[in-house]
Amino acid sequence: MFFEYPKILWFEILPLLLVAHYLWLELGRRNPHLRVSAITPWTASGPGVMNVMRHIPFVLRIFAIVMIIIAIARPRSSEKMDRIDTEGIDIVLAMDVSTSMLARDFNPDRISAAKDIAIEFIAQRPSDRMGIVVFAGESFTQCPLTTDRATLINLMKEISTDLIEDGTAIGNGLATAVARIKDSDAKSRVVILLTDGVNNRGEITPQMAAEIAKTYGVRVYTIGVGANGMAPYPVMTPWGVDIQKVQVEIDEALLTEIAQTTGGRYFRATDNTKLMEIYNEINKMETTRTTVDSFPIYKELFSGYALAALAALLLEMILRLFVIKRLP
Repeated sequence: MFFEYPKILWFEILPLLLVAHYLWLELGRRNPHLRVSAITPWTASGPGVMNVMRHIPFVLRIFAIVMIIIAIARPRSSEKMDRIDTEGIDIVLAMDVSTSMLARDFNPDRISAAKDIAIEFIAQRPSDRMGIVVFAGESFTQCPLTTDRATLINLMKEISTDLIEDGTAIGNGLATAVARIKDSDAKSRVVILLTDGVNNRGEITPQMAAEIAKTYGVRVYTIGVGANGMAPYPVMTPWGVDIQKVQVEIDEALLTEIAQTTGGRYFRATDNTKLMEIYNEINKMETTRTTVDSFPIYKELFSGYALAALAALLLEMILRLFVIKRLP
């Protein structure tokens, strides 16, 4: 605590002078006397309560004066506050939802693992706007750029392989993601494209989509998901679902080209742990820059002293009107 006008505290000498003057009057007062044969009745009872009560109004008034002077001196407290300005990053997650994402080389399968790990990634970036684009034979926006984490996570959970026609239109998926982010005024614009296959559909080639991303300054991180070699895949048969081994085919050369063209990077995920590590690495590379500006926050404390003074004056008035007047 400190005082805005500390020199006013010199006026605290005034109540000290008033106390000295009061004591001088009390000690110098000539008290009336009475001759008695014995003082035993008075000494046994001690000083009268009423004799003490008559000094209380003066004490209350001195206390009120002290509190008023402190209040006028404007006591204040301060604490340091930090104002943080964030330089947000806009991120679009472009996710392959073709039926090959049902392969079970991830736990429980590729698409479920990709969704769960993406949700963790979303939760770790509260300052950024994020969106979701899904693609298979076609592409569409599952969620536009938003800071509403709850809506984003719920829409991520709703992604499944039966949303759109089957196939792998990597170019369309990337082009849709770029269209969602190209008009953003964020300092950094990023697309994280995840797929497990080879481009075989779509009107826009992946190379053309990469050039569009480069033109708009969108950086693309590409992730190929799938184990090396063969992967277990559920196949429907007349006798139910049968798990068969299928060849994992990822066009790593294409994904590397897309990443290099846009200034991003290509990653290969072969299991849940590796995919988690990839998202963590991207999270570290795309750090949100912050500017911290410290400034003090002041809190006025005079009201407490002013209220104490008011309470003392009211109590003094009550004592003078209803108690002191009745003293013998």
